[in-house]
Amino acid sequence: MPANSTGVQPSVRPLIQRESLRDSVANALRAAVISGELEPGQVYSAPMLGARFGVSATPVREAMLDLVREGLVISLRNKGFRVTEMSDEDLDDLAALRQLIEPPTIRDVVPVIPADDFPRLRALAEDIVVAAEAGNLIDYIEADRVFHVTLLAYSGNRRLVDVVSDLRSQTRLLGLTPLVESGRLVQSAAEHHELMDLVESRDAEGAEQLMRRHIGHVRGLWARSPSPNHPSRPSSRPAPVAGPPQ
Repeated sequence: MPANSTGVQPSVRPLIQRESLRDSVANALRAAVISGELEPGQVYSAPMLGARFGVSATPVREAMLDLVREGLVISLRNKGFRVTEMSDEDLDDLAALRQLIEPPTIRDVVPVIPADDFPRLRALAEDIVVAAEAGNLIDYIEADRVFHVTLLAYSGNRRLVDVVSDLRSQTRLLGLTPLVESGRLVQSAAEHHELMDLVESRDAEGAEQLMRRHIGHVRGLWARSPSPNHPSRPSSRPAPVAGPPQ
């Protein structure tokens, strides 16, 4: 697929039929909201999005209703769906909650992940790198979600996984496009292989610290708006602890 004028691969593209078209469309729409490809405050109709995805408006409308329940979009009668906007304070809160939950959970699961699962997890980490190299933000965000949720699932705590999935969905990563253009997204994607190195060596403390840095990137850099017309406002509270720099 040809790149757009910024050099970034268009992420909203025709979807392949899978076991659940609605779930596929919902995951892609969710990723488009998180990355800012569907812009905060803008209104999108189901037929418009269906044309961009190469599907009918029906699965798009059904998927958008899922996103309404998640608070990512607002349904507007006879108009479509408006993407919700997140304040800096909202992003601070989300990152702080993720810091409280994800790093210690990763530390706890490292000793219990079966070695036989390492190749599958390594392949999931590679999916993130491949998407970053292609500049495909929707694939990147979805691959990142699958990798991290899969790791957290080894905790055996379904509610914890659901909470983290919801927190990740609420995050905005409006700074991803500049990272693609500078090549830094690939560098960041490689952190997932670094995390797998720590998992395979059973370095629970090291994995916890890497996760703290990783989440720190989300709030410290990725969530910044790339548009000069929508600069990121200084936060009114201290940023979450991101751990030592790499």
